[in-house]
Amino acid sequence: MTNAEATGEFVCNMATYDLREAVNISSMRSEPDEDEFAATGLTKAVSQAVSVPRVAESPVHIECAYHLTMHMPGDPPSEATDIVFGRVLGVHIDDNAMTQDGRIDVLKIKPLARLGYMDYLAVEDVFEMMAPGSTEVQNRLMGQTDA
Repeated sequence: MTNAEATGEFVCNMATYDLREAVNISSMRSEPDEDEFAATGLTKAVSQAVSVPRVAESPVHIECAYHLTMHMPGDPPSEATDIVFGRVLGVHIDDNAMTQDGRIDVLKIKPLARLGYMDYLAVEDVFEMMAPGSTEVQNRLMGQTDA
């Protein structure tokens, strides 16, 4: 958060199951001048829209201009959390992380979600549901396609 505010930019690198150990190491409290790449053993990749590096091993990167930090108080206060918001300037997706129809293959890359406590979740199942009333749902109900 401190570096994003100071530089005015940051990169969101997708956390995946394969990167889980590095993700855990990077979650430790550290000083703004500490190099998380050195601590985690990850590789720096040159960004295109911002001057800060992205994680080469991550299949998805979102380069952002810093916008706002929201401070969420904690109980106890040492458990406070900061949420950083930014404007997306560029997105990189590894070709190997894509399906044949141009979507991110979440079953292949297994994105991580932080659940709380010491728990994480890796995506291992995907299903589709259309919102009731959407044009695509209406077309499917009537046997039409978007051809």
